[in-house]
Amino acid sequence: MALKNFDQIVEQAKSVQKPKTVVIAGADAENILLGAFMAQEAGFVFPVLVGEEEKVVPMLERLGMKDRPYRLVPTQPGENVAQTAVDVVNRGEGDMLMRGNTQTREFLLPLLVPENGLRTDKLLAHIDLVCMPEYPKVIAIGDVTVTIEPNLQQKKTIIADMVDMLKTVGYERPNIALLSMVEKVAFHMKDTIEAQELVREHCRHPIADCQLVGPIAYDLILSKEAARLKGYDCPLCGEFDGIVVPSLLAGNLIVKCWQMHAHAQTCGVVIGAKIPVALTSRSDDKEVAFHSLAFCTALSQKA
Repeated sequence: MALKNFDQIVEQAKSVQKPKTVVIAGADAENILLGAFMAQEAGFVFPVLVGEEEKVVPMLERLGMKDRPYRLVPTQPGENVAQTAVDVVNRGEGDMLMRGNTQTREFLLPLLVPENGLRTDKLLAHIDLVCMPEYPKVIAIGDVTVTIEPNLQQKKTIIADMVDMLKTVGYERPNIALLSMVEKVAFHMKDTIEAQELVREHCRHPIADCQLVGPIAYDLILSKEAARLKGYDCPLCGEFDGIVVPSLLAGNLIVKCWQMHAHAQTCGVVIGAKIPVALTSRSDDKEVAFHSLAFCTALSQKA
């Protein structure tokens, strides 16, 4: 069953027997703090704030949240807050990670270090769920932060993980689109060739329990009317559940455009680590942080 909004994910998170402990790396991030405490009020997380006390505590005071229940893990100026947050998790004191006021690269690097023990044999990928007024359902898109230009094998992993995530939140057999600039294979456009190869392989040996279409252009993915006007015969147009993008740039730009110009609500999680990882932009509003934590909690229940 397709989702119309994030309410079902929030309810799924609220059903957790015990709040999940989220460790926030660089907790002096206003909207991320607000979202985390919203999630605490909803009953599904407990925040552990990693960062410089001189920055975190004044921000909590300004936001009127100093007296809320939380744990502070103070760091010194120049200390690697992401590594400290990972250390907290490795001591068994955290169930989920969340990026706060730190660069994405600095936040993700400790996840990639084998000695930190959070890597699996799976690809790290960042997948967003997006709710837009003009689209009839919540749609997934990835990778939007980690893999710069996924190769064929990495795209297979992203497809499989996206399908798995969508099924966790209620989608039965998701429809996945392989985004390209055009819908016809062109020898000089690698992504179209790879999309065709993926679809052919999927027909022989399914990559995941889904319907897979590609290469397919953006307008055809989102609009039945565009498909009618262009004579593109595919009943899934305007009804796709997920989009696998050909590059990090494409995915990141699409999500930011949806947020800024299509009034989209989003939430995102990095998959492929041993624990769920909430990753949002520091410019996102508090609802993005809240919904991302709900999404992580829902995924952690499955694990």
